Amino acid sequence: MMARSKCGSGLVLWTAAAALFGVAGSMVVANPPSSEGGRGEIDREVAVDAARALSQAFRNAASDALPSIVAIRTVPQVTQRTRSGERSNGDDRSEMPFRGTPFGDMFRDHPELRRFFEQIPRDAPSVPGFGMPRPRAGGLGSGVVIDRDGIILTNNHVVAGAARVSVQLQDGRELEAVEIFRDPRTDLAVLRVEGAGDLTPANLGDSDEAEVGDWVLALGEPFGLQGTVTAGIISAKGRGLGIAEREDFIQTDAAINPGNSGGPLVNLNGEVVGINTAISSRSGGNQGVGFAVPINLAKWVAEQLIETGRVQRAYLGVVIQPVTYELAQHLGVEARQGVLVTDVMPDTPGEGAGLKAGDVIVEFAGRKMTTPTELQGTVERTEIGSRQALVVVRDGKRRELTVTVGEQPADFGRTSLRSGEPDEDVKPEPSRFETMGFQVERLTDEVAEHLGLAGREGLVITEVEPGSPAADAGLTPGALITHIERRPVNDVETLREAVEAASAERGVLLRVRDRRGVRFVVIRPRD
Repeated sequence: MMARSKCGSGLVLWTAAAALFGVAGSMVVANPPSSEGGRGEIDREVAVDAARALSQAFRNAASDALPSIVAIRTVPQVTQRTRSGERSNGDDRSEMPFRGTPFGDMFRDHPELRRFFEQIPRDAPSVPGFGMPRPRAGGLGSGVVIDRDGIILTNNHVVAGAARVSVQLQDGRELEAVEIFRDPRTDLAVLRVEGAGDLTPANLGDSDEAEVGDWVLALGEPFGLQGTVTAGIISAKGRGLGIAEREDFIQTDAAINPGNSGGPLVNLNGEVVGINTAISSRSGGNQGVGFAVPINLAKWVAEQLIETGRVQRAYLGVVIQPVTYELAQHLGVEARQGVLVTDVMPDTPGEGAGLKAGDVIVEFAGRKMTTPTELQGTVERTEIGSRQALVVVRDGKRRELTVTVGEQPADFGRTSLRSGEPDEDVKPEPSRFETMGFQVERLTDEVAEHLGLAGREGLVITEVEPGSPAADAGLTPGALITHIERRPVNDVETLREAVEAASAERGVLLRVRDRRGVRFVVIRPRD
């Protein structure tokens, strides 16, 4: 990273960096000093120069970005309580303190804390002896100006459920948001304020160019402290946390705390590379694991929200999963080479292109695909109605297909599979597979109706032994086995033959449908 800095000469800066971080003996220094005392003085000088150069880089980046940072305050929708104590609008979030901050996760996961705060009267005085007033109803967060005419980018969870949103600029002025457009799928939102004059927009960078190990700064208003800057590095890319439908987070160890949500993650050039969104913490505060939405995704979402008020996404109409090492052995590809198709929805672009369950998509639109997140993000940002090239591996052979991507329906991906096991009175005679640790039965019309599987074919899992290979693979009662080794399976004997022929090393490939959707799993029989 030091080599890319614009401060100082390459040799001096690398030498200084080595002295600063203790990398002694890892480089050649021209004309080394002749005495130990002289060398010590030079080492100290170059170390201090390196520290000053890095400090100046931080200073420059912060100076560039700070004028674009805003604080966001929200007032929740008023919630009336009936005499029975029930909320009239049924929305717990309006009663939750710290809503719109990473502390919100703590209150969601620990409802007893939320109840404690709800029980404090609205007009309760400060706690005696502590001078601590009850937290004000509402939330706080951060945002970044992206257009000089008053357009601000932030997180959806900062403004969701708010009756009023106010924006405080760096010069202290506070303005009301006159328009709010949200995209819950990416946890992003765009606000517009009026009467601010000529604002200073941030310089938006290219998150695809950011690499693990790069220095970054997190800016925002943690705990309401205006214009706070913390430093760290990019720890990882492409992270998923399960907090949003579309996740491709940048992970950083720059300190992110409650109130930082919606603020920018900035590189040493002062360019925004991410929007700070979440923390992973057991205490509710910073523990060195923070996450930001990549700015390339945020720019695409913001542009559509500004133009149309909603986000239009392209889609293939397929269900996908990663290619693990175990799956790769059955699919004729290398691990992490491509993305496995587990299901193809009827009347979708994927079906029209000839995609089939079990295909591995290795290229889309001329780009190699390695993860479901990468494929999903690339497809969704493709121009709707355009024709794109697809390369898949099917039965170990590469095939080239062409797909015309369509607009993704609003309810696409919502599963309707019911949970639970078949009723006792509709269960046929089950068959047990001891080496796998599960029990199955043929899917009758009655069982299919009970589980929401009408029109499906396969074998229903009725029991899973704890600690068995089936349990380790994540199988649960009520799941439907539809294929074995990519062949449809409708009778117990076909399954039994395949299981008995499976080796402990390679295992057997099953396609299953359950509450989580459709996926392929490999189960290795025990001895």
